[in-house]
Amino acid sequence: MKNYLTLSASLLALCASAASAENFNRISSFPVLANMAAGEDTTRETSPEIIAATPDGMTLVYTDSPLEVIGMVDITDAKSPKPLGNKAVGGEPTSVTIVGDTAFVGVNTSESYTAPSGTLKAFEIGSKEEIAACDLGGQPDSIAAAPDGSFIAVAIENERDEDLNDGIIPQLPAGGVALIGLNDGALDCGSMIMADLTGLAAVAPTDPEPEFVTINTLGETVVTLQENNHIVVLNRDGSVLSHFSAGSVDLEGIDATDERGALIFTESQQNRKREPDAIKWIDDTHVATANEGDYEGGSRGWTIFNKNGDVVYENGTGFEQAIIQIGHYPDKRSDAKGVEPESIDAATFGGTPYIFVGAERASVVGVYDATNPAAPQLKQLLPSGVGPEGYVAIPERNLLISANEADLIEDGGARAHVMIYEYQDAPAAYPHLTSAGMDRLTGWGAISGMVAGENGMVYAVNDSFYSFQPTIFTIDTTQTPAAIIDALPVKRKGRPAQKLDMEGITLDGEGGFWVASEGRTDRVVPHALYHVNAKGEIKQEIGLPPELMAVEKRFGFEGITKVGDTLWMAVQREWKDDPENHVKLVAYNIETEEWGAVRYEKAEPTTGWVGLSEITAHGDYIYVVERDNQHDDRAVTKKVYRIPAADMQPAPLGGDLPVVSKELVRDLLPDLTSTGGYVLDKVEGLAIAADGTAWVSTDNDGVDDHSGETMFFSFSVK
Repeated sequence: MKNYLTLSASLLALCASAASAENFNRISSFPVLANMAAGEDTTRETSPEIIAATPDGMTLVYTDSPLEVIGMVDITDAKSPKPLGNKAVGGEPTSVTIVGDTAFVGVNTSESYTAPSGTLKAFEIGSKEEIAACDLGGQPDSIAAAPDGSFIAVAIENERDEDLNDGIIPQLPAGGVALIGLNDGALDCGSMIMADLTGLAAVAPTDPEPEFVTINTLGETVVTLQENNHIVVLNRDGSVLSHFSAGSVDLEGIDATDERGALIFTESQQNRKREPDAIKWIDDTHVATANEGDYEGGSRGWTIFNKNGDVVYENGTGFEQAIIQIGHYPDKRSDAKGVEPESIDAATFGGTPYIFVGAERASVVGVYDATNPAAPQLKQLLPSGVGPEGYVAIPERNLLISANEADLIEDGGARAHVMIYEYQDAPAAYPHLTSAGMDRLTGWGAISGMVAGENGMVYAVNDSFYSFQPTIFTIDTTQTPAAIIDALPVKRKGRPAQKLDMEGITLDGEGGFWVASEGRTDRVVPHALYHVNAKGEIKQEIGLPPELMAVEKRFGFEGITKVGDTLWMAVQREWKDDPENHVKLVAYNIETEEWGAVRYEKAEPTTGWVGLSEITAHGDYIYVVERDNQHDDRAVTKKVYRIPAADMQPAPLGGDLPVVSKELVRDLLPDLTSTGGYVLDKVEGLAIAADGTAWVSTDNDGVDDHSGETMFFSFSVK
């Protein structure tokens, strides 16, 4: 508990300092499909992985493995990046670095795991013309350029086949590091030195699998052997200056169990190998590693080593716990490697040395002040696209760039993006919501329905993603960022209630709540209303009447509000008896136990579907959220409408239902892009306080095929 309390205090200090100090804030997002030529199939997968910038900081070049291209982006106006198109590279690009006006690209051309091959290619950035190529004799992974532009280092991984013998190494041929000279920026293939890394690691010494390289100002190349859990420092001539095991870490206070639908951080893992992926010199003496793990390990954090192998700083679970508190913890990765720190970069902004740590599965960038390498301080957590893979810092322009590799087109999710952050004299824009002030480590996510209470309090529920941890959260909106100050479990007879999909919540006027649960007959989740007391105990369950069950579909109640003795529930999409583009607003009178409904006409979908996702009463109106299921540039409908309360006269079920009128209150698209990100699809929560302050939240799907970003913002209604 001592370690956690220290962490919590540091995060509270972080929130306080972020309000006034200089901070990184996202200013734009570039969808990489914009680089596809007219007529190309934009449903193809794209994936920006490793990214580099030209010396003037005006052009970005990134690798796109699925398309077998490098893409280029004009960031002369960083707030409005422009596409410069793609260039085919003749294979799978694995990494890119830039010297002068030339982009050097590692290209994997392997026919098989046992016959690896690849080239280092040079492209003139302005013309996109290939101007040179060196045969590497193996499969390249990371590449790096010496700071003085005198040579290129290439990690030749010759990766293992994870389907062969359960992926156990050794699996020859072994990897190595190629060191290739540059003459006035031109490749000198004849100067190539292949550094031998065999016989160094304790794990599979005959099969080194180099993963990532970086070069300091002394011309020393450091390389991670990820599966071998080893780090090697090379001289310019390829000789070994030092090498050492990356070691292991004991992890306490983690969630190490998958598929239980709950965030429980009371478990441990002992002697967990670090198995670092990315590595970066932070000066000529120290390196920082992102300890993703890929074979037998993964310590969920990051480390700073002296180049002789001494551990200068070990982050332990600090990074992961900070991520947990902002709702980005990927619960479905609990039994694997948690948040998976995979990428790392370092640069000095405003005189302060920073280390940037990317968590692949949590889609977060951690910003650490590394003034003291023995005690870096977490300053910020930045939201990224899904799966941050590569970074480039441009201190001269106060810019940080992330390349986010996941493209969720097959699942109807967000497309892959490059994101741009600016170092500003401004408050931190993210997170919008945190549990950092609680006296115990509290994870959260998948916020769905909300209702406003008194004194700036908002109550919110999570949905069925956390099927064994249904919770009512109390949010204090008087703090910045808004703070979760209580997490009340919803229970049946003292145990966590199961078979709930809480999508709406409203106050019962007696200190308790009414909760609407969206049914799924294929998962034996009933459509139902639940009366929950102030202690979280379900005191009453009300099922739907036969008239509704006869026409129900999967997409059920999304929101609940109380007007007098009547509960009103919004049905998300059409049921069997609804005309096209019409949905029901269902009424239940608590006193008479009578059911009724009206109909609401929603927008014709441009793509996908449009439905309702929240309902709340305020003054003389009933407010609803109407949204489509689209992300990013495809999103059209994310709006708040209001209905005159006088229109809400329920008719008996089974007959003709009156159609209510509606008035647009707010188009939420500008709000959803106000922090430089792409539009998130699930606007799920709307709560309106007595003074007319309306709070809106988005559902992050429990960080499952989602960036994890939760937006929580306000506006005023008349």
